[in-house]
Amino acid sequence: MKKVYKIFFLSIVFIFLSTFNPISFKKNLDEDNKFFQIKHIVVTNNSLIKKNEIEKKLNKIFNKNILFINSSEIEIPLKKTNFLEKIEVKKKYPDTIIVKIFETKPVAIIFKDKKKYLLDSLSNLIFFEEYENFGKLPNVYGKEADKNFLIFFDSLKKNNFPNKEIKNFYYFKIGRWDIQLKNNRTVKFPENITDELIEKSINLISRKDFEEYNIIDLRVAGKIIVD
Repeated sequence: MKKVYKIFFLSIVFIFLSTFNPISFKKNLDEDNKFFQIKHIVVTNNSLIKKNEIEKKLNKIFNKNILFINSSEIEIPLKKTNFLEKIEVKKKYPDTIIVKIFETKPVAIIFKDKKKYLLDSLSNLIFFEEYENFGKLPNVYGKEADKNFLIFFDSLKKNNFPNKEIKNFYYFKIGRWDIQLKNNRTVKFPENITDELIEKSINLISRKDFEEYNIIDLRVAGKIIVD
């Protein structure tokens, strides 16, 4: 008798597993649970990225079941959003998705292949035409400058160089930089720049006895050449 019962039970399990369709199950659940359809997207922590831009790119998730929405359905449509570094997504039941935005920062205006771009804090190039209100950022010139700028810029920032006083950056193929300040004075750095050298440049541009010089050349080790 026990053997017959066991065979019957296994048959029932087999029939259930062979006919169960998780996709169909999910679809039916979506249709039956109108209460859990996504009706609202809340965008937070954004400054440069507009809320309606996020909503437009996430348009396809509206009316989907919030229980089954996965992170890729939100992350992938937003992947090419300018100034977007990352997002955090939370579900607020029954019908709201909260998207917390983490943005990159525009740090310079760069010229590449005769076109003008914004360079952000992750080295992304963004067409300048769309964001002309950033016209007060420093300009960056030189082939492949975009690939090397952030390393140099971060070194300046780490050593408290007055970056707000910089008008132009010039990058040279050998791997060195010139800086032109807003008062038109120029500081020339060697290829292998050090924290000590940056600190020296800060001291020199602030000294009164160097105010008459328009060029401070630090390219030669152990020497300061002025003009």
